[in-house]
Amino acid sequence: MAVLVLLGVLALAVGGCACVVWAERGGPRWARVVASVTLAAGELLRRSGKNRRRSLNRTSGDGGSGGD
Repeated sequence: MAVLVLLGVLALAVGGCACVVWAERGGPRWARVVASVTLAAGELLRRSGKNRRRSLNRTSGDGGSGGD
């Protein structure tokens, strides 16, 4: 079951990337909409990764060199 879910996510990612390329070349309106959604989702994931790294750095950096 998990393999099917992962295959579905992979298919959506590949389809989204294909729509981004197609929309760049002047594809139909629905491809431009899918491309916009794909790019927005990618931007959200990128920002959430940055925020997670920042919060991890804050928590691990507070007790850094207190052993001197």
